[in-house]
Amino acid sequence: MKISFIGAGSMAEAIIAGLIEKNICRGKDILVTNREDRAKLEQLERRYGIRPTYDMEGLIKGADIVIFAVKPKDADAVLQKIQPYIQMDTFFISVMAGISIAFMEEKLKVPCAVARAMPNTSASVGKSATAVSFNQRVSDQQKKLAATVFSSIGITAVVEENKLDAITALSGSGPAYIYYVVEAMEQSAREIGLDSNMAKQLILQTLAGAAEMLSSSDCAASELRKAVTSPGGTTEAGIEVLQRNKVEEAFIQCIKAAAEQSKRLGQIHESKHPV
Repeated sequence: MKISFIGAGSMAEAIIAGLIEKNICRGKDILVTNREDRAKLEQLERRYGIRPTYDMEGLIKGADIVIFAVKPKDADAVLQKIQPYIQMDTFFISVMAGISIAFMEEKLKVPCAVARAMPNTSASVGKSATAVSFNQRVSDQQKKLAATVFSSIGITAVVEENKLDAITALSGSGPAYIYYVVEAMEQSAREIGLDSNMAKQLILQTLAGAAEMLSSSDCAASELRKAVTSPGGTTEAGIEVLQRNKVEEAFIQCIKAAAEQSKRLGQIHESKHPV
């Protein structure tokens, strides 16, 4: 498989690392470009054996997949730059948040296969939860190629594009919500007199254990919580504080706000760069 990356940031590197580690691609079959940071391309070349290039025609021609991994604000300029080199059999996958398939189709100006994916930052440790949507020109074989790419960095779900803003809010931003909870647990550990290093180990193991329980059990999260919460016990005392402070409602509103922002950012970008 030959894959080209437009953009060489952390998400591109996470995918490249996964592809090579899982023996899906050899470094020499991966071409990477960015706007002007030659030092970063050289770093990726040393680390993974990829081929850096600023030859846009060579980047597009012959690639099984071209992955857009630039910042959303740069989408319009990048799409216009590569447009002269696009062929009808080119398969594009975007990991740019908020940029719709329709926008990419219009800017590319050539009827070709386009997918939009939303990995999260856990891709860097091979634990991403990635959602992907396809336009009607993506073949079954190309869908398999996309699934292979994103399986190298975690799990993948195929969804309708109108669900991607919600998924961005849930799993795209989700790691940050968990880190926020961990920050609070670490602060509480300090305040009740626990050693920071020991507390961190206990918190991480607790999270890993809870995730494994949720993954391996047929029970809902609410059932698992109730099983731990003995009447009059310590867990019940803690849960009552969370309930009094409406923490559940706060998380619900948090995810809804992130979904609305994802939708809003896409609309703002497309209004600034009309097709």
